[in-house]
Amino acid sequence: MSVAIVTGAAGLIGSEACRRFHAEGFDIVGIDNDMRAQFFGAEASTAGTRARLERELRGYRHEHLDIRDAAGIEALFRRLGAAVKVIIHTAAQPSHDWAARDPQTDFGVNAWGTLNLLEAMRRQCADAVFIFTSTNKVYGDRPNELPLREGETRYDLDAGHPYHDGIDEGMSTDQTKHSLFGASKLAADVLVQEYGRYFGLPTVCFRGGCLTGPAHAGTELHGFLAYLMKCTAKGTPYRVFGYKGKQVRDNIHSYDLVNAFWEFFKAPRPGEVYNLGGGRAASCSMLEAIEACEKIGSRALEWTYMADNRIGDHIWWISSVAKFQRHYPRWTYRYDLKAILEEIHDAVSA
Repeated sequence: MSVAIVTGAAGLIGSEACRRFHAEGFDIVGIDNDMRAQFFGAEASTAGTRARLERELRGYRHEHLDIRDAAGIEALFRRLGAAVKVIIHTAAQPSHDWAARDPQTDFGVNAWGTLNLLEAMRRQCADAVFIFTSTNKVYGDRPNELPLREGETRYDLDAGHPYHDGIDEGMSTDQTKHSLFGASKLAADVLVQEYGRYFGLPTVCFRGGCLTGPAHAGTELHGFLAYLMKCTAKGTPYRVFGYKGKQVRDNIHSYDLVNAFWEFFKAPRPGEVYNLGGGRAASCSMLEAIEACEKIGSRALEWTYMADNRIGDHIWWISSVAKFQRHYPRWTYRYDLKAILEEIHDAVSA
């Protein structure tokens, strides 16, 4: 028996990972205590996704466990032992704004919880692969120092700039404003790297851009593309925060991210770091995203503009996936931006 442990199993990336690794023959142990409902309210609960996983995946076992519970995590890993072949860590407190409300919970979930998982792995199943869903927010607001130019619908870099096609892993994470969320995720990111480099364990950080897909329980504070489409489809008012709505994000479907997880699992490299997003082809500004959602949804979105941007927010982010593609040349995208939005629209309209 080969076991995949997936934290945040009922979330967007966690549930996608459960399905993919189950299809590859793994028994799945999902860890998820639905803290998303605590963070963002009942509409963000992952209980429905958990029920579907339990119903649809034979061999799926759910653990209602808090990753901050070091003893509980250690006991689970001890019971499973060497059967564990991969740990896919997607559980997180994912919001800038929420982190500022309760920094101790944010740091506890994002940093301390990650350390608990790494230590349990090191002690009980050191041959397993550890895959961590990090974030581009580890770079803080350093991207805002880029020489951006303002266009009609977006900020952008000139074509000759080294980062025009995406920001690579060489960007500094130091002496920049991260937000408390960015700081807690950076602490976790460095821990994952160090367990790879110091102990020689097969660990990896995937620093994601905007991760999205039809399983995303988007809310105003997290999951902008899914929430934007939901507001468009259901006639719910939407707010745009700062930068004239011209801030740019690249968007990657959960399937494509988890496919990268699978490629790494097959040929792991200790302590690696990869930026992974949708790239320039799947990038859009808020204004462009609104227009696309209105077109697909065949209705106008009621939205208002708030002049104050969120603290530590990026004006422009596009990921360079060049390093990952050099290391794993078989990996490619299945979904472009239009296909992502159409899937989300179908899901929220059902």
